Amino acid sequence: MADRETALHVEDVACYFDVSPSWLTRVLQRSPRLILRAVDGVTFSVPRGKTFSVVGESGCGKSTLARMVVGLQAPTSGTMAFTPQEKANGIPAPPRLQMIFQDPYASLNPRWRVGDIIAEPIHELKLIEGEAKIQARIGSLLGTVGLSPADAIRFPHEFSGGQRQRISIARALATEADFLVCDEPTSALDVSVQAQILNLMRRLQDEFGLTYLFISHNLSVVRHMSDEIAIMYLGRFVETGPAEQVFSDPRHPYTRLLLETIPNVEAPNRARRPMSGEVPSPIAPPSGCPFHPRCALAEDRCRTERPSLSGAGRQVACHLSTDA
Repeated sequence: MADRETALHVEDVACYFDVSPSWLTRVLQRSPRLILRAVDGVTFSVPRGKTFSVVGESGCGKSTLARMVVGLQAPTSGTMAFTPQEKANGIPAPPRLQMIFQDPYASLNPRWRVGDIIAEPIHELKLIEGEAKIQARIGSLLGTVGLSPADAIRFPHEFSGGQRQRISIARALATEADFLVCDEPTSALDVSVQAQILNLMRRLQDEFGLTYLFISHNLSVVRHMSDEIAIMYLGRFVETGPAEQVFSDPRHPYTRLLLETIPNVEAPNRARRPMSGEVPSPIAPPSGCPFHPRCALAEDRCRTERPSLSGAGRQVACHLSTDA
């Protein structure tokens, strides 16, 4: 159950898509409906002022989960509850949500100047009155994210990818948001620029008390960003817990395989087990544990009985977690 220290509580949320052929095609081919289980029952809480990261391979349901949290996709079942936060006047207020998208080249209107992009949510939400005050707010936001107030008159195509993502962050902050859903915000950027954006996000979190739901496929990116981590596979969480504990003591075989893909400059020639096989289709997931076709430790029980996420603090969905 959510409390004042919890910004968001998600309970058994699922999202299914009907990807069946047309009715006539199904009748002629005598085929059943096809249901894609993008998110298949996940439960978690995001602590206020912290970063909760969801990590997994492409197609595991991370982005669908992010879209449900911000209201861009309706869940098939389950509940999501945001905890009101007491403001300075003592009146509880619901959190303001914003999303930072993966592609900074597609998420900004190329025909609008940067100042207009940042001003739009201010106008729509009627946060500030008076054009002079709005322009001052735009200049302040640009300075906050490491750009110049003079950049307000430029167009998005005049900026690099990292600078565009800074503009996206400024636009999110313009709404006075305190909860940001970050859908792989650095995956389209060069490695050196990724570090700059991550450092900026950490600084803004400390400065404004922001709460992040951080989506990524790259464990090395989220390692120093996250307070809590959930490893997602085929629409479900297979391991959750405090970030440092998951990195130092991974308990699920899938988590271990993901960690082995991270380069280690101190041991570049260490023995590693390569990730094998493809992620099964969420339309026809394997029986039992969904990871068993790719798991070197799988036993007969794994092929027939689906493990549930269990544990206190650290949660693992693996029959062999105590032995693996």
